[in-house]
Amino acid sequence: MKDGFFHSYHLGWSRLDAESLLGDLGAAGLRLDHPATGRITLVSPGSEPPATQARVTWEQLVTVAGLQRLDEISFLLWVRSGAEVYARIRRTRGGVVALEFGLHGLSRDDQELAVRAIREAIGRASVLCIGFVVDREGASEATDWDGVIVNGTTLFDSWPDTLAVRHEVAAMQPQLSGVASFEQSPWMLFGSEVPSR
Repeated sequence: MKDGFFHSYHLGWSRLDAESLLGDLGAAGLRLDHPATGRITLVSPGSEPPATQARVTWEQLVTVAGLQRLDEISFLLWVRSGAEVYARIRRTRGGVVALEFGLHGLSRDDQELAVRAIREAIGRASVLCIGFVVDREGASEATDWDGVIVNGTTLFDSWPDTLAVRHEVAAMQPQLSGVASFEQSPWMLFGSEVPSR
């Protein structure tokens, strides 16, 4: 079992973006409805399970996930094995929306399925995605990733598996200068998952 996380950052977030993301995650293998019960679970804001959980409909979750009335929501996603993935959508200080997925407690196979599903889902919305970070071990979890990806101003102590940032952020972030990278429009990718040339 491994700890870890996947965070991505998006501009211009709306209810339609939330609906598209949740549909794409489901199509890629991360379901909103529990495999056995069929329940969709909203989690009380700001806390990870165990926390107050409420059963909601697809429509209710999509509506609140658009962040029209709230600045943050948390909910559960499920992989085929029945393992849960804690998810949070929140508005950052600069108005950018952060999508945060916890990979804690997943087997290696479930973790890879979750990372692939999230990567596929945010890849479809890459015009609005300004960057993301994947750390399967969770060693860099204490880093202010908002500051790194959105502003390029924060330093980090530990390298994640993958860090994707806009070109202008890569240019101003001193830790990324001279480091092997790979261009995958609209981002520059850094980390151990960058292909060798």
